[in-house]
Amino acid sequence: MKIINIVGARPNFIKIAPIMRAMAHDSCFQPLLLHTGQHYDFNMSESFFKELEIPEPDINLGIGSLSHAKQVAAIMDKFEDICEEIKPNAILVVGDVNSTMACTLVASKKGIKTVHVEAGIRSFDRTMPEEINRLVTDMLADLLLPPSPDAIENLLHEGHSLDKIEMVGNVMIDSLLFHQQKIQQSNILNTLLLTKGNYATLTLHRPSNVDSAEAFKNIIRALKFIQNKITIVFPIHPRTKNMISNLGLNDEIAAMKNLKMIEPLGYFDFNKLVSDSQFVLTDSGGIQEETTVQQIPCITLRENTERPITITEGTNELAGSDTEKIIELTEMILSGNWKKGRIPEMWDGKTAERIINFLKTRLSFFD
Repeated sequence: MKIINIVGARPNFIKIAPIMRAMAHDSCFQPLLLHTGQHYDFNMSESFFKELEIPEPDINLGIGSLSHAKQVAAIMDKFEDICEEIKPNAILVVGDVNSTMACTLVASKKGIKTVHVEAGIRSFDRTMPEEINRLVTDMLADLLLPPSPDAIENLLHEGHSLDKIEMVGNVMIDSLLFHQQKIQQSNILNTLLLTKGNYATLTLHRPSNVDSAEAFKNIIRALKFIQNKITIVFPIHPRTKNMISNLGLNDEIAAMKNLKMIEPLGYFDFNKLVSDSQFVLTDSGGIQEETTVQQIPCITLRENTERPITITEGTNELAGSDTEKIIELTEMILSGNWKKGRIPEMWDGKTAERIINFLKTRLSFFD
């Protein structure tokens, strides 16, 4: 089966690496890798390809940073030509970025089968661009591969038939476990003069937090309190860095002596930083999952999550941008009163293997 695997942004790279590795070792597949270029910063793109041992993309659309509508349109325009040229049996998309939805739209209109890995996760918040991408992708995809039971329930509730759904687990965790030795060999703690368990890690990039002066200031007020208790390490997203200046928050950030702002990190260094943290503050989706598997307390700076299993079974809790809630949860962690959590079913490092085996049972579907 000639299958184009689509990536566009950091979370996609982490998810596609084990799938490409599994396909490359199976004669049933002729895998091609297409990078839309949605993320173009080196530490958020090329460095991940190198560390995760992802092969050089067969096709790079080179789209770059644009508004949502223009980015989707540019991807669709270029991807249509690729489909005409290559004539794949199917495409495989992961996650919920613009590249995922745009390529699914093109494939659907051209009658090319689409497989969606990480189908069915929902925040039920349509102000999030990712939620729109999830809904459209799942509505059009031919095979839906959810990571957890709640995602299956969402798909069934939306009217998808059970015969196109197969729970396979969380493919992001495949990369985390596969590279665990290299992650633990990272020297990032020595580089940053940190000791295990004596700092917190912060990530912050969502528009609902960093584009809103009110939300951002509420979070900063919480950080002011927390950094008096423990060092906070903040690998800063380029968009967040720009918004700090745009919102006039440079002085407030600079005044926090125990907030250590650093450049974005590669995959190994970042996961070493997380795994040795006392806890994590984040508005990322994937980090909620990685901290659950690493058994690290996680405070999510969002009002909702498309990964509720990280709360019901894992180590995650929601705080939004509520200053008092963030502080309250932090104090629970610092006093040793955090829940232990457990690793969800099928988050075991074997998801890519299950994906490949399932697709092989449906080979005739792609003819």
